[in-house]
Amino acid sequence: MAAMIPERLIVFTRFPEPGKTKTRLIPALGERGAADLQRQMTEHVIATAAKGNNRPDLTIEVRYEGGDADSMRTWLGPQLVYHAQGSGDLGRRMVRAFEDAFQASKGAAIVIGSDIPAVSTEIIRQAFEGLQKNDLVIGPAHDGGYYLIGMKSNLPADSYTRLFDSINWGTGNVLSDTLQRVEESGLRFFLLESLDDVDRPEDLHTWHQINNGALNPAKAYRISIIIPTLNEASTISKTLSHLKGVDDLEVIVVDGGSNDATAELAESQGATVIQSRPGKAVQMNAGAAAATGDILAFLHADTLLPEGFSHQIISALNQKGVVAGAFRLSINSTAAGIRIIERVANLRSRFLRLPYGDQALFMKKSLFEKMGRFAEVPIMEDFILVRRLKRKGKIVILPTAVATSPRRWLHYGIVKTWFINQAIIIAYYLGIPPEQLKRWYRREESKGDN
Repeated sequence: MAAMIPERLIVFTRFPEPGKTKTRLIPALGERGAADLQRQMTEHVIATAAKGNNRPDLTIEVRYEGGDADSMRTWLGPQLVYHAQGSGDLGRRMVRAFEDAFQASKGAAIVIGSDIPAVSTEIIRQAFEGLQKNDLVIGPAHDGGYYLIGMKSNLPADSYTRLFDSINWGTGNVLSDTLQRVEESGLRFFLLESLDDVDRPEDLHTWHQINNGALNPAKAYRISIIIPTLNEASTISKTLSHLKGVDDLEVIVVDGGSNDATAELAESQGATVIQSRPGKAVQMNAGAAAATGDILAFLHADTLLPEGFSHQIISALNQKGVVAGAFRLSINSTAAGIRIIERVANLRSRFLRLPYGDQALFMKKSLFEKMGRFAEVPIMEDFILVRRLKRKGKIVILPTAVATSPRRWLHYGIVKTWFINQAIIIAYYLGIPPEQLKRWYRREESKGDN
């Protein structure tokens, strides 16, 4: 059994003084109403943390603005640790909180906001457990920021400064800017599900839903993972073992007539295996027809989903206007040129909202059926469906990445593979039929085998 390490949950809040608290809500609630809401939300977060506190080495600390230690202690009780946030922007104040926490005790510390009504004991538990295998844990907010960030004391001393300095905290790019810095630093991170914060009058419904018990728990949804295969014995076991331990998950492997042990290996890993005519679109449609989940996620046999993917998918599809989504792309190779391929692919996905099939496309099953499924063409089936989905609403690209095999890139050559992919897309836009594109694609690939 692993030894317990000291853990600290640091709640950032403000003393609920009318006129100085939640000022953006004053037009809707008045000064006293806004202050009262701040009081209620802070008490809710602290009660949630305390309720689920079966962690013997957990300390709950409150970092406050306004008031003083005595007024905070009178308000929230003597059982908590209190410190003023101090001067500086939010980044500087978080740096100070982590530095003080790790000076007091080595271990794990998490900073959380006080205006996240949907935060739960389960999310807090996941956050601390995420730090057991990762350097950081982040809880994304739907407005482009984050409601929680945690890290361990064994990070380099300058990590705090690199993560928090010169961030424009008033924009919707806080999360993406932070994740870029995390990746540049080579730190491992884990993302929790996305939640709403309450900052503006239009956010008040989030708090009212909590009070009325109207929010549906994530486990009310079932995800069906659909994996088309053809002779994938070398990859399928690793892909499926990576999905184990996820609640309410259905895994369907649709085999197109493998002559190796793909089907047997998939069954041994607990997946449902069905047989289909070969062809990725045909196979994925067959899997979708057999699926019992509310949400469909289409996964390549050589691609690994990130930790916490189920919560991220459900959270994304619960956002207003979102019809589908996918993950960022990561290719499991250190070969020269691979990082450039990743960057180009992720820029395309981010700005054009055109993810490809190797990024684990997901959507609600009801919408997939309404859209008429994948066009059963020999190539470009994912591209065709995504373009149609864009007319229905927003396609979100989640900030975490799937990890896909580099085998095709390395086998045929990075430059050649990229060139073929771009030529196929251009030819499709020029109106060349997918059947002809597939014949050309196979001919070009076969040259790489000679």
